[in-house]
Amino acid sequence: MLLYMSNSAQEGTSTPLHSVSVAGVVVREDGRLLAIRRADNGAWELPGGVLELNETPEAGVQREVWEETGIHVEVDELTGVYKNTTRGIVALVFRCKPAGGTERTSSESTAVDWLTPDEVSERMGEVYAVRLLDALDGAGPHVRSHDGRRLLHQ
Repeated sequence: MLLYMSNSAQEGTSTPLHSVSVAGVVVREDGRLLAIRRADNGAWELPGGVLELNETPEAGVQREVWEETGIHVEVDELTGVYKNTTRGIVALVFRCKPAGGTERTSSESTAVDWLTPDEVSERMGEVYAVRLLDALDGAGPHVRSHDGRRLLHQ
């Protein structure tokens, strides 16, 4: 796990730790988006996970998408940076194109599906749906914070 540590010892506060995760918004030619239903909580999200210490963000996205869905991807661009202020997770989200493979579940996913943007909004919580929808608008990269349940508007 890659951790960021600030040097706040001189301020007398504890050192905050953040984990860095990566996720892929995989957009098919017909505009459908790759999503998984997580095995641990049953929630629909985009495929992703913790960035390993020895890998680039792009390589991490490719690995995570393949591990969770069986789909190989080409990474296009960074579309957003999202911080969970409750858990200290910073997620880097990249738009990707499918580049082969066959959909399958994994130990981390109980379903893999290609959703329309409307289905994304119906199945996913706001803090995860916005990541996919942000990747489609072409106005990124977006920078947003949330508390795990809802976006925090600045």
